[in-house]
Amino acid sequence: MVFGISALVSLVNAYGYPAIFVVGFLSSFTLFIPSPAFFVVFLFGATLNPVALGVIAGAGAALGETTGYIAGYGISKLAKNQRKKLAEIRKLIHKYSPEVVIFLFAATPLPFDFVGIFCGTINFDRKKFFVATLLGKIVKFIFIAYAGFYGLHWVLNYAGPD
Repeated sequence: MVFGISALVSLVNAYGYPAIFVVGFLSSFTLFIPSPAFFVVFLFGATLNPVALGVIAGAGAALGETTGYIAGYGISKLAKNQRKKLAEIRKLIHKYSPEVVIFLFAATPLPFDFVGIFCGTINFDRKKFFVATLLGKIVKFIFIAYAGFYGLHWVLNYAGPD
């Protein structure tokens, strides 16, 4: 992992919600390299407002996911001889509600970096990509924060001091 969980927990302890945005951003900024943002959101879900936590972490993560889109866009500029094929793919993709697919990938633990790169490569509308990603990441992080809110209390009560 690129960013250690203890460093991220210390960051959130020191700065609160703004640090959660940074944690969300860092979790999605790197391509194909995992980070412990899920654990941090889960842990702080027990002490911070789970909805606010999910919205802020989701916003940071959505902004971080633009790196994949930008990488894909760069690939499309390098593949000048493939523009006709990319246009055909773009036309085909638009038939099947791509915003829903982007949302579903963002809202689940599926590998989202590929989606961002693909959308950038076919020059999918940036605003639609960002909005679908934002909504999906918010849903995912709210779910994780509530899992921490209810789950961590349950584990601590179950394991309790003997």
